[in-house]
Amino acid sequence: MNKKILIAGIVVAALVVIVIVWPKRADVKSENPVAVSHSQEAKKLYAQAVELRQKNELAHAKEVYKEIIQNYSDVDNIAAIQQESETVNLQILFSRIEVPQKTVMHEVVVGDSLVKIAKKYNTTIELLRRSNNLTGDIVRLGDKLRVWTGSFNVFVDKSQNILILKDGNEVVKVYSVSTGENNSTPVGTFKITTKLENPVWFNKGIVVPPESPQNVLGTRWLGFDIPGYGIHGTVEPDNIGKQVTAGCVRMRNEEVEELYSILPIGTEVVVVD
Repeated sequence: MNKKILIAGIVVAALVVIVIVWPKRADVKSENPVAVSHSQEAKKLYAQAVELRQKNELAHAKEVYKEIIQNYSDVDNIAAIQQESETVNLQILFSRIEVPQKTVMHEVVVGDSLVKIAKKYNTTIELLRRSNNLTGDIVRLGDKLRVWTGSFNVFVDKSQNILILKDGNEVVKVYSVSTGENNSTPVGTFKITTKLENPVWFNKGIVVPPESPQNVLGTRWLGFDIPGYGIHGTVEPDNIGKQVTAGCVRMRNEEVEELYSILPIGTEVVVVD
């Protein structure tokens, strides 16, 4: 009699374990195929984007990258995919590719110059040159220039030491920057009012020429409508990503030169903590 009770007890205990464990194991089995499918779809799209880049179908590649970033942000290599997407964005920006609602083809007429065309479309001479493979400032009657007509703006996040270049609401590129020591970079909405190549640094009454290794401004200056503050290059690239400046936003020279070529006077800059 005792044996029968013992066996019955063992059977009941085993059934209880099965009831407790089974739903969890079933859940795992039901989730895995979805996760695998999700990852496979992302890989398929990424392979498509790479192939489109190789074929120089950049506008199509951009849309595929955008789909990956929006719908598959949890994949392991998303940071690398984001960087590739930004590279494609700039390749398009600096090319003659026509983008609906973002570009126009301007035919040069009598009296035109790069200065006049840039002013008309609120763009930069540098961007006009790069987009149309121009080595100088000469344009000829009847030339057709591709002009970017988007609306650029800049967002600086001091907590992450990043600067985001945007066209409208669309992210073009994210840059690592340095901001003010002890959180000294001012917060608010500003406009770029001055642009200088190889700027002189006026440091407490001392004039520091552009070629001096003590000139902390680097190769470019984009000044805000608040005296003494702006975005500039650096002579200390190893400190990018830290809060080490006197209050300005500091970038690597090659990157601030890139930004300088894109942003016209009047560009809005938002800085947040």
